[in-house]
Formats: sequence, C-alpha cells, structure tokens
Amino acid sequence: MSDRSTGDAGTGDPDTGEPGTGEPGTGEPSTGTTTADGVLDLLGLLAYASLTAFFRLADDAALADSLADKTALAEVAVAEFGHFQLLRSRIEEMSADPKNAMQPFVTAVDDFHALTAPSDWLESLVKAYVGDGIAADFYRTVAQVLDSQTRDLVLAVLADTGHAEFVIARVREAIAVDPRVAGRLALWARRLVGEALGQAQRVAAEREPLARMLAGEANSQLGDIGRMFARLTDAHAARMTALGLAD
Repeated sequence: MSDRSTGDAGTGDPDTGEPGTGEPGTGEPSTGTTTADGVLDLLGLLAYASLTAFFRLADDAALADSLADKTALAEVAVAEFGHFQLLRSRIEEMSADPKNAMQPFVTAVDDFHALTAPSDWLESLVKAYVGDGIAADFYRTVAQVLDSQTRDLVLAVLADTGHAEFVIARVREAIAVDPRVAGRLALWARRLVGEALGQAQRVAAEREPLARMLAGEANSQLGDIGRMFARLTDAHAARMTALGLAD
C-alpha cells in the first residue's frame, strides 16, 4: 500500500455515506458497524503511511531543480508529519501504543516503495499523485464506516495539501516540452496502480480486524470489496486525465 502524501480531494472521492455513530462525544466506534481493532488497524496504517510520506517528500525536495519546487515539497512534507502526529495522538487516546498499531503495516508499505522506486524526478511526482492518490481513495472509502470523530480525523488527514496541483502542473509542463514523456509516464502510472491495488488487497486480506470492518456489517454501506476496488480504478482514470496522460 502506498503512503498518502497526495490528498487529491477533488478527484475520485467516494460517495460520503453516513455511518452510524457511537455514544455521543465518546469517539468510540459504533457497535455493530466497526470494531475497535479495525479502527486501530486503519489508524496504524495511515500513521505509518503519513510518516513514510514525510521522509519520501523530504528526499524528493532535495532532488528538485528549483528553489521554488524544493520549498513547495518541503511544505507538504511538514504537513504530512503533522498528520502523523494527529493520528498518533488519536491512537494514544484509544489507549493503544502507536508503534504497535503501525508495525503490522510496515512490510506492506515498504514493499510497495521497494517495488516502485522511481528512476527520475517526473516518475517520483507521478508516483506521489497516482500511487498515493489511489491509497487516499481507499482510506476515504473505509472512513465511511467509522465513528464521526475518527472519520473527521481521517478525512482531515487526507485533505489535499496542495501537492496534487503542484504535480499536475509540473507533469503537464514536461509533456508540453517533450510529448514523448507522456507515453513513458502513462506506462509508469499503470504499474503504480497495479502495485497499489495489490498491496491494498493484501492488507485487507491479511488483517482480520480490518477485513471484518470492510466486509462484515460494513457491507450495507460499502458494498462488497470487489466493487470498492472497481471505484478506486475509476478514480485512477480521472487522475490520468488530470495529468494529461492517456491510460
């Protein structure tokens, strides 16, 4: 599963179903809708993804050609670390250890990045927008079945930090200079989405509490998991259009 440095709230957002709520003001998961373990799984996954995004964006900022680009990516990296801190605090409010909540997802997130190491600056930008964008859609969809306090936190963490607009502008500029770039980046984007969906399915299958939250009583709101992943693929097509790439 990708980290989620690109909020991209304007492209491919799932319909916002109205989840059930727990006891007013408690922020606890709803009985019969989610389980505390499933919520911790989601928060742990998001927390590690946000932490990884911080490190990735800091590295990408160092590779940028211009001072303006370095500054823009550094600002997004700082925002991602702020997201990590918010998620860590929420996990602690649930009387859980953030390190333990994140640990089950280290391998999946790290494997994704090992399999999708970009070869240049443009590939790193497309990876952030496409790979992270489809991951963000996955998290937004799952957020539909969370209690209101946790759902609001997740959606706030996934809000666009400005990275999407930055990536779209830079990729379109590169294509305008050399149209041949579009074909290479389109192939790269298809590889990214395949790896991202594969890791998402792996996580959903391997983590029983998260799988129960997705496929159990949550079916009344999300539908089956297959249809959920179909919606993620549709959102990917919209991102490719925004980038100026033919999928």
